[in-house]
Amino acid sequence: MDRSIIERYASGADAVSESVRGLTDAQAASHPVPGKWSVRQLAVHLLDSDLVASDRMKRIAAEERPLLMGYDENRWLSRLPIDRLNLTEVGEAFALNRRITAALLRGLEDSDFDRVGVHSERGIVTLAGLVTGYIEHLDGHLIHMRAKLERLKAR
Repeated sequence: MDRSIIERYASGADAVSESVRGLTDAQAASHPVPGKWSVRQLAVHLLDSDLVASDRMKRIAAEERPLLMGYDENRWLSRLPIDRLNLTEVGEAFALNRRITAALLRGLEDSDFDRVGVHSERGIVTLAGLVTGYIEHLDGHLIHMRAKLERLKAR
């Protein structure tokens, strides 16, 4: 087990806060890339997905072959009143959750990262695979976030 994935996972803790720092509510709600999520929607999605990820990681570490339910991210963003959320708090919650989850991951044995869960849509997943997947998930969305922020600056 390459334990450096834990530190790579932890290093993303401040990414959401850094991305949304200084944005006005109007900027956060705007859609600088037409037809795509707003900055607020993307920030909230990153928090939502990391909270789900932490639950999944803990279930795999603690339970035998737990069922990991998929969810409809677009429905969460469209049906929940995310416009009421403070973006600073969203970033802080993301950071704290990532730090706490990383601390738990650091305390696991190498063999724990081979433990598996059964995802309702993707099938068998390992703990190591989930950690790596959520590193990549954040990195991928940060590319989109930077593009949105660049377009906001150009306005």
